[in-house]
Amino acid sequence: MTSTGTAILDKPVLALGLMSGTSLDGIDAALLETDGEGLVTPLGALTVPYEAGLRERLRGCLGREARDPETDLVEKDMTLAHAALVEDLLSASGRTAADVCAIGFHGHTLLHRPERQWTWQLGDAALLASRTGIDVVGDIRKADLEAGGQGAPLAPAFHAAMAASMEKPVAVLNLGGVGNVTWVGEDAGDDRALVAFDTGPGNALIDDWMRRMTGKGVDKDGRSAAAGTVDQAALAALLAHPYFDAPPPKSLDRDDFDVQAVDGLAVEDGAATLTAFTVGAVARAASLLPEPPVRWLVTGGGRHNPTMMKMLSDALSVPVMPVEDIGWDGDALEAQAFAYLAVRSLRGLPLSWPGTTGVPQPQTGGRVFTA
Repeated sequence: MTSTGTAILDKPVLALGLMSGTSLDGIDAALLETDGEGLVTPLGALTVPYEAGLRERLRGCLGREARDPETDLVEKDMTLAHAALVEDLLSASGRTAADVCAIGFHGHTLLHRPERQWTWQLGDAALLASRTGIDVVGDIRKADLEAGGQGAPLAPAFHAAMAASMEKPVAVLNLGGVGNVTWVGEDAGDDRALVAFDTGPGNALIDDWMRRMTGKGVDKDGRSAAAGTVDQAALAALLAHPYFDAPPPKSLDRDDFDVQAVDGLAVEDGAATLTAFTVGAVARAASLLPEPPVRWLVTGGGRHNPTMMKMLSDALSVPVMPVEDIGWDGDALEAQAFAYLAVRSLRGLPLSWPGTTGVPQPQTGGRVFTA
């Protein structure tokens, strides 16, 4: 395979990104040709759901702060699932491991506590490198946290590259388990023109509510929310959380909020209220941006929820659209971001800035695990 390091500094390379993040849906994989700067050429992507048993075992690890035999077993199994997806994507794209410079590996977030300079993304990067025969860039959040940043979100560098030719300012809203926004201003090369932070819950609370009430971990197409009525008192209580008044940059853990505020509501009313909470959090985030975006581009699972998308359109005063409307692949975008970040890491380029994570100065990061 192509050696990482100085060999990639003067030419575009192929990189592969893997993302599971805070959602329990599954794994996204994407292949890019990129120089880690302005060149981004998607070359294929695949998404696979977690096998049901692995998903529940992974769910049982959420919130843990220390390793034990169970987390070690889950980490091995989920890493092997990532490796299998790498093989499938390479086969589907007509590539081999020798064509790929590196894999950007995020892992699955079990707990994120930036106030303690601590985060845990479950995933064995060394095992992934050994199984795939490709060098892996892992521990991508660690250097930012150690330097005093939030460690999240990290996709803004990629969002800025993708939005380089667009009318600005533009907002890229990722609604996964947690919501986050990237605001890209007129000159993304200027630190002041790139602002990012977690908006609040994305789909995690809705999924948890539906799983508790129906046994199904999703409000398919937002149907339950569409049939329900928002409980305004519960919504007000949720939006009274001090997080929403805090200035960015800022970030959250998946479980910083819970469904207690909607206990006792009917399934549909709870779904409607929690969907309105996600949207209300985005509206509050909009008020913290340097300038109103000319449009909001939505990625992540939330873009598949018509009820959520309509609420967002009603709450925001500019066009709101799924990223597919401008030719992006919303199922692959975050995995593409970590492929891009892997190349930036190998080139020693910044992954985060004061405006995206609160780190004192532009910060690179990541650790290379050789195959």
